[in-house]
Amino acid sequence: MPVPSDAPHLPRSAPIKAYGKGGFAFAEMSHRGSLLCLPEAIWAWPVAKPAEIDKASLVRVFAAAEGIDTLIIGTGTEVWLAPADLREALRAVKVVLDAMQTGPAIRTYNIMIGERRRVAAALIAVP
Repeated sequence: MPVPSDAPHLPRSAPIKAYGKGGFAFAEMSHRGSLLCLPEAIWAWPVAKPAEIDKASLVRVFAAAEGIDTLIIGTGTEVWLAPADLREALRAVKVVLDAMQTGPAIRTYNIMIGERRRVAAALIAVP
């Protein structure tokens, strides 16, 4: 899976300060749409609903898996159970998947980066 070459919004991780109205605020920036937060950067993530989450949409996570212990997926306002093949693929690269609605996902992510844990978050924007 090739990694897209577009530039990140921010070349480091940062806590999410606010969310809603279709976007997020972080590090004195705002972004409309979903986000992929990795330990080394924050990227736009072209996913609008949980059904779009798959290995291809998480290609950056797989590419950075050596630096990630936990992937938190914020599923918007929906409850979502990851397909077995996605869970198995992440388990194969030693990344634990934890899916929850976007609000709790942001709170969990912020706590974990505050503890300097090796965490990534894939966050679907909520209205």
